[in-house]
Amino acid sequence: MPVLHHLPLSPFCRKVRIVLGEKGLPFDLKVERPWERRREFLALNPAGSVPALELEDGVVLADSMAIVEFVEEVAPEPALLGATPVERAETRRLVAWFDDKFFHEVTVHLYGEKVMKRLSRGGAPDSAALRAGRANIGYHLEYIAWLTDRRTWLAGDRFSLADVAAGAHLSTLDFLGDVPWERCEGAKHWYQRIKSRPSFRPLLADQVTGFQPPPDYANLDF
Repeated sequence: MPVLHHLPLSPFCRKVRIVLGEKGLPFDLKVERPWERRREFLALNPAGSVPALELEDGVVLADSMAIVEFVEEVAPEPALLGATPVERAETRRLVAWFDDKFFHEVTVHLYGEKVMKRLSRGGAPDSAALRAGRANIGYHLEYIAWLTDRRTWLAGDRFSLADVAAGAHLSTLDFLGDVPWERCEGAKHWYQRIKSRPSFRPLLADQVTGFQPPPDYANLDF
């Protein structure tokens, strides 16, 4: 069975987990702490980063987008990138929005400071970074609400990799209690639909030593 080397709260690892779940592909999970720079893991992925998907034939795929594009090719149903070139371009645009723009404006300031620094013993969280992340997240929630007011899902009429990427990042921050859902009902309603998907439920059961999610983290109605 394929093995996904991951960190439970990493949004990029969560993105891959959701995609594999949507495709109905079985896999095992193995926690990898990339800051430890284990020789055995570096032999699998010289970049030393997660996620890394180790296939049954020994091939190792790294980088979340490379992995999900591979999975989309080998298991095309249900399609997560879109049926037409325009749909695929819009999906990829929004995946980049969340994996790049959202990550650098929000995720790195909250998850990076509160989780990664603690796990890697990198010191106390930077209060200025935390303030920046909390200030920036509102704009992104409003954008999600704007999109879903005009579309069924973020990239169009069908659930796509855009929803997966956005849901992965927000699920990480929701675990930390850093998403002000009360400020944006449109984004909240979209996330409720994301949480109800079977592929998403294993994320809601994650437990991370030293961290306790809010009481309603796993609730579909919050």
